[in-house]
Amino acid sequence: MMTVNEVSKLAGVSIRTLQYYDTIGLLKPAEYSESGYRLYDDTDLERLQQILLFRELEFPLKEIKDIINRSDFDKKKALEQQIKLLTLKKEHLENLISFARELKKKGANKMDFSAFDTSKIDEYSKKAKEQWGETKEYKEYETKNAKRSKEDEQKIMSDFMSIFTEFGTIKDTDPSSADAQTLVKKLQNYISEHFYNCSNEVLAGLGAMYAGGNEFTENIDNAGGEGTADFVSKAINVFTKK
Repeated sequence: MMTVNEVSKLAGVSIRTLQYYDTIGLLKPAEYSESGYRLYDDTDLERLQQILLFRELEFPLKEIKDIINRSDFDKKKALEQQIKLLTLKKEHLENLISFARELKKKGANKMDFSAFDTSKIDEYSKKAKEQWGETKEYKEYETKNAKRSKEDEQKIMSDFMSIFTEFGTIKDTDPSSADAQTLVKKLQNYISEHFYNCSNEVLAGLGAMYAGGNEFTENIDNAGGEGTADFVSKAINVFTKK
């Protein structure tokens, strides 16, 4: 466990900011000491990293909270976006440095302002925000989730993952079998009831994502055993092509 002071020094985030994140429910510490001091574990630090990544993409705190609490939040995707954005910023800084050196060497005899152009960075940030934007499915999820308590959310996610545990019990069978297809329908119905309308098109997209070697793959395999995510993806593919 780390104290708020230690996290502040480690992450370069002010203590006041961490306290504010706690107040708005964006980053709750794992525990509080008997004296009331905030104590953070590794999971909290990982969440803080995710928050800071989205801050670099210039997302408002409310949107960050909504995104990282989503059932379909993909940390790998967020990290890939951050790497791309930092690369663009690095190129921009290198252009500015080269421009400044040229001015120092030759003087300001050419009115060239191209080095100050941030359009690539702005455009990428815009596209990143659009990818995490409020689709009709996400808006539906937000509406449903707004009425739930923390305990309700935990129960829903626990029951959701238990479906993948069921998939794990048959992951060595044919994904087109009646049992596998029944479970796919159960999964689709559960998502529609508790998250958002899960059409066959949406379900197909989820199936591809489940086997994409990301956090979803890891969580599903943790629930049902190694290979479960791949099996679910294949079963969904059969289901949506009927």
